[in-house]
Amino acid sequence: MTAFSLEPAQLAWCAELRALAAERLRPLADKGEPGRVNRPLVAELGSAGLLGRLFTSGALDLCLMRESLAYACTEAETALALQGLGAHPVHAYGTRAQRARWLPRITDGTAVAAFALSEPGAGSDAAGLGLRAEPDISPGGGPSAGTALTATPDGSARWRLTGEKCWISNAPEADFYTVFARTTPDTGARGVTAFLVPADRPGLTGRALDMLSPHPIGALDFDAVPVTADDVLGEADRGFRVAMRTLNLFRPSVGAFAVGMAQAALDATLAHTAGRDAFGGKLRDLQAVSHQVAEMALRTEAARLMVHAAASAYDADSPDVPRRSAMAKLLATETAQYVVDTAVQLHGARALQRGHLLEHLYREVRAPRIYEGASEVQRGIIAKELYARQEAR
Repeated sequence: MTAFSLEPAQLAWCAELRALAAERLRPLADKGEPGRVNRPLVAELGSAGLLGRLFTSGALDLCLMRESLAYACTEAETALALQGLGAHPVHAYGTRAQRARWLPRITDGTAVAAFALSEPGAGSDAAGLGLRAEPDISPGGGPSAGTALTATPDGSARWRLTGEKCWISNAPEADFYTVFARTTPDTGARGVTAFLVPADRPGLTGRALDMLSPHPIGALDFDAVPVTADDVLGEADRGFRVAMRTLNLFRPSVGAFAVGMAQAALDATLAHTAGRDAFGGKLRDLQAVSHQVAEMALRTEAARLMVHAAASAYDADSPDVPRRSAMAKLLATETAQYVVDTAVQLHGARALQRGHLLEHLYREVRAPRIYEGASEVQRGIIAKELYARQEAR
């Protein structure tokens, strides 16, 4: 297989996923409450075996899942993606005990995960995190306040998390959070540690945020939340690598989500313009309309191909994954915004009615240009990678 074509079995699987989303997942999504975790929908994703595939499939399969689900049910796609984003660090960097406790529950859809990176003052600038992981100085003894780590009686390090996370998907309803905190001050990206923090830890509270996007997003407050070395994902002070490698995997699949929405908008526009009477014919007979539809199709297919290429590069462990991932997310999310907006324009006022597919997509399509690295950040990554390659010649 190349990055530019799919095998018949893959195409058939995509068709199965679209049917599953329309027939089994869409009804559950419609019963959900906007801004809240839809646990029956998550459980159904588990029953269908899709959550388990998050940890057994490659990046291309992840993209195919996300595009196919997004085409028929964006809520199901988002629920799947958020499980993967929150739990992938556990799968890739967790201890045997961490994986044994959480991954089976993520796979069957009985636990909800969240990826807690963004903060009020550090969104796209992930190296500027302010959530502090301070040494836990026990009363009556222990190291001085300037010591980097404190040890429990069994010899494991321990910290207290203090600060805030914001714009966290699935917060505050997740069962655990992959949390990135600063363990060493004034060291930029090098002093960040990833922690697995169960939601019931003392001092951890949260609140929902009322956002444009219909999926749950919230803020988390950490008031001296206790964590130990047993909660670390990967290595202390090496959490930035955990975050970036997770994002390199999921950024192309954000693009796949966008492509799925663009394709749904394109297909709706084809049907509408072919059937709508206007000016003595059909809308599609107007060159201004047909050329816009052609442009929508062109951009959607180009974005799809770049997403597949980036995912294939990830699966092949290519050294240019950061550049390709950034390009795929950037092109696909910007394309989806254009396609959905054009679809709304060609549909007219009916597309702005609550409950219309395009009204729903119009609200959904905006956020992916911001989360997991805004479009401007992706351009910065691309330029940095290009200049680094040029200097290495």
